[in-house]
Order: sequence, then C-alpha cells, then structure tokens
Amino acid sequence: MLKYYVAFLILLSINTAIGQSANKIVIAKSGDGVYSLLRINDIDLSYYDEFIKLNRTNLISGNKLIIGRAYTLPTAKKDSVSDFKTIKIENTSIKPMVKTEIPLFGKEYSAITIKDDSLKNTVYYLISGHGGPDPGAITTYNSKLIAEDEYAYDVTLRLARKLISNGAKVYIIVKDKNDGIRDERILEVDYDEVCYPDNEIPRSQKLRLQQRTQAVNKLYLKHKISYQRLIVTHVDSRNINKNIDVFFYHHKNSKNGKRLEEHILTSFKKKYAEHQPNRIYSGSVSSRSGLYLIKNTLPPMVYIELGNIKNKKDQKRILNYENREALANWIHNGLLMDYQSGN
Repeated sequence: MLKYYVAFLILLSINTAIGQSANKIVIAKSGDGVYSLLRINDIDLSYYDEFIKLNRTNLISGNKLIIGRAYTLPTAKKDSVSDFKTIKIENTSIKPMVKTEIPLFGKEYSAITIKDDSLKNTVYYLISGHGGPDPGAITTYNSKLIAEDEYAYDVTLRLARKLISNGAKVYIIVKDKNDGIRDERILEVDYDEVCYPDNEIPRSQKLRLQQRTQAVNKLYLKHKISYQRLIVTHVDSRNINKNIDVFFYHHKNSKNGKRLEEHILTSFKKKYAEHQPNRIYSGSVSSRSGLYLIKNTLPPMVYIELGNIKNKKDQKRILNYENREALANWIHNGLLMDYQSGN
C-alpha cells in the first residue's frame, strides 16, 4: 500500500505572511510542468509568474521545463496560519488523494478531500450577509431567536468547502472562528464575526459595507487569475405570509455577472424539477446596481437571497441542515457550469 504525505495550501484567511528560509532547488523529471512542480512542493499556483522570472534562462518555448535541469522554487509565503494542517493519507490508487484540514469549518467538517483540480484557475470571494454587531433579519422559531447572518454563513461555509474540493482558491470575507458548519436547526446567535483578514466589524452599515468591499477589491487586484467571482448570500425578511424562491441579483453592466447568475438559476430549476416536479420554481435573475456591494466590488458577482426568514415554508428551507447543504450544492453546481462554459 502506497503512503502519501501531502499538504495542500488553501488561501482562506490571511493572518500573517510566513516566509520559508531559503529557495529550494528541484530537478525536473519526465511529465513535470510548472504547475505540477509548484503543486508537488506545496507552493500556491499564484507563484507561477515568480517561478518564470527565477528560471527564465532554463525554460523553452511555452515556459516548458527541460528534463534533468535544476529549477529554483519561489519563496512561498503560507498565508493561512491557523486554518491549515498536513494530513497523512493512505491510498492504493495511482493518483494520490489529497486532503487538507481547515478548522474554520468546525470539527465535523474540517477534513476536506481535494477531489480534483477542475477549479484550479479560479478565485472565489464569499460574503455572507451582515455579521458582527448586525445579525441581519431576525425572528423567532419555537420561541427562540434566529438570525439571518447565522444561516447565510452556514450555507457559505458549505459552499466554500465544495469549491475547495475542486481546487479553487477561496476567501471567506466574513467569518466566525467559533461556529463552523453546524447541523442544528437553531443556530445560536452571536456577534463575534470578523471581516477578512481579522478585522472587527464596525457598527455603521456604511463602514461595514466599505470594509468588506475594500477587502475583496484589494485581493482581486492582487491576483492575476482572470476567473475571479464574488458570491454574496443573504436571507430576506418580508411579510410572514410571503413565500419566496431563491433569487439572484447582478450588476446591470456585468455580462459575466449575469451569465454567472443564469447558470446558478439553471441549476436550481433542474433540481426543483427533479425533487419537486409538481411545483413551479419562481426564482429569477435581475440587475440591481443600487446595492453597495453590487455597485462597488470589482469581480463579477451574484447576490443571492435564500428565502424569507419569517415565512414558515422558507424557514424549512434554511433551518434543516440538509436543505442548507442542498442550497450550497445547487449554487456550487451553477458555479461549475459557469466556469466550464468558458471564462
């Protein structure tokens, strides 16, 4: 039985940059490419350009490696400090299974199998609505307080976990280090969420929105990857009798945002047709450029309303953890469809 000791670097929450002490030299073997060489040595793919600069004289047309030639690896900075661990994995297949552990997802969900690298050239920014001093829409269920930010955050974590399993680079902009993914119906309301990387969330709504917008835009400009997307999740608050299907907003001038939205909508329609064939899905896509995040963030984005927290039917959608998992799965399917359709 083959034993693999592997580590997978995920950029989830940057706390401090930790540099390696010296550049490592490796010898290119048959089948090696720049990306595979970086991956094998636990260096994030965003260091591709730095690798090229360091080894320009040892590359041939198309930035290809020469078998048997020595190459200098970039000095990688591991940006995620507390969210990363190395796990020993045993595997008998030809291709090793890669796993990572991210404590932010909670004890039951911290271990993640990296199933493939189908999203290796993507960056996703995930923002769950409200957080910190602002719980968002609130109501009671069985005499207990429930709040929008807790349920939007749970769906967001579940979505992040799926994206990571496909090799995507994921930034969770609003995060709670204590909560993780939770399977309870009543998610306890707290006020200790922070904004990326670890900033206290201000009480002012305008300052909160500016804070998360600046976090996303700064990261967006840092990355040279062309496919970067922002996913914002909220739970609406309307009249108690108003049952709504999941619906989506995008910026009116963003073709990529609209396309992203439509792929997620298609995913939801297919799943509703499969699981509730006698029910018409009434979710929709539309532009709404007046919302601060839609107006001011740089990546193509989709703004998702998951349901009405005050409506009993919609409460079933968000209170049942299996439904929250399904919501994350259906959004994830739409994101895969969007990337695979051409970026």
